[in-house]
Amino acid sequence: MNASPSPSVPPAGSAGPDVLRTLLERSIPAVMGVLNVTPDSFSDGGEFIVPDQALARAREMIEAGVDIIDIGAESTRPYTGVRPVTADDELARLEPVLAEVVALGVPVSIDSMKAEVVAFALDQGAAIANDVWGLQRDAGMAPLIAARGVPVIVMHNRDSADPAIDIIADMKGFFQRSLDIAAKAGIAREKIVLDPGIGFGKTAEQSMIALARLREFDMFGLPILVGASRKRFIASVSPSEPSARLAGSIAAHLIAAQRGAKIIRTHDVAETLQALRVAHAIESKQ
Repeated sequence: MNASPSPSVPPAGSAGPDVLRTLLERSIPAVMGVLNVTPDSFSDGGEFIVPDQALARAREMIEAGVDIIDIGAESTRPYTGVRPVTADDELARLEPVLAEVVALGVPVSIDSMKAEVVAFALDQGAAIANDVWGLQRDAGMAPLIAARGVPVIVMHNRDSADPAIDIIADMKGFFQRSLDIAAKAGIAREKIVLDPGIGFGKTAEQSMIALARLREFDMFGLPILVGASRKRFIASVSPSEPSARLAGSIAAHLIAAQRGAKIIRTHDVAETLQALRVAHAIESKQ
């Protein structure tokens, strides 16, 4: 595959060029559902690796009211022991299912740190790029995003957690570097979403600090996405396996929404959406 832009491809896939603006106009945060077509994701590894199962899961999320489906073919779980895969591996996992997921009509984001994979996904109609290394790992990513004109999610990441650092300062510096890369490449600022990367390169304490101080990232004037779903920091408060962290995930996501998050990324679409709707309904009665 070649990551160079294809002029014949619409700039934002099947969802249209204003997909991000449309999502951000909602009265509650947009809900992004996780669809992992991988054998080793931390929470649901292997569950949706078969194309028919992945499509069934996508339809289930749509029925529940999902706003974006985030499909990934490489485990980027925020723990040690992740086995990197090649672009060819990712493409082989995406090829049987991606176009069919796009055809279901809900905006699709491609969760990949490789420009080659993102280019393929955009060719198939994906509408958003989700880069867990914030344009800082693959030098081809920013030029690709700029050429295609699609929204991009810029996530904070670190190779390893360091409990001694000021994590908020580290995140601010990381985001500024990403935004400088984006500006140099010609990515329109209104196309950028910031993601604090809960659990990625952070201790449990640092993940909770990032959530508690989410408003500090308002300094960038950009929408924030939070994906705290089933993350390990929950177990540091209430010991539990990933599949038993629904309540903790919802608690974290409601706090993120209160602190201004515009997109919530979750494995549990129906439950998260219900929680956000009820919280919004209660708050609107003040």
